[in-house]
Amino acid sequence: MKIKVINGPNLNYLGKREVEIYGSMTLNDIENFVTKKLGEMGFSSVKHDWYQSNSESEIIEAIQELKDSDYNLLVINPAAYTHTSVAILDALKMLSIPVVEVHISNTINREDFRSQKITTKSSSAVIEGMGYKGYLLAILGYLLEDNDGN
Repeated sequence: MKIKVINGPNLNYLGKREVEIYGSMTLNDIENFVTKKLGEMGFSSVKHDWYQSNSESEIIEAIQELKDSDYNLLVINPAAYTHTSVAILDALKMLSIPVVEVHISNTINREDFRSQKITTKSSSAVIEGMGYKGYLLAILGYLLEDNDGN
């Protein structure tokens, strides 16, 4: 089982910016948390590769690399590109694997412009407002569904 986790702009500053919204954990802390919890839950064989870029074109290239690859799931936090990027939406539509979109904060409770979500239109599921645990929930949702056959 291989999972790609793609993170968009400014997420490299998690733990350092807007801590009251995003919390104090860094992206590396979140990755380590996910690894630890998956192991504790019996999913230590699940590989999850994490990627972050502030560049829309690099995110698109990372998504395109998943086409016809051996990855089983994409977890993506497009960050601000959620609200603006038709190009990322189009890249996501090329994939035949499930896509779970994650947002650390509840974007509905924030600025009005954040209520429009372009990239979500290609997602199998969306998890938002659950903080850093949203990444783990996205992966577990897929793993449990896959194991149940539903």
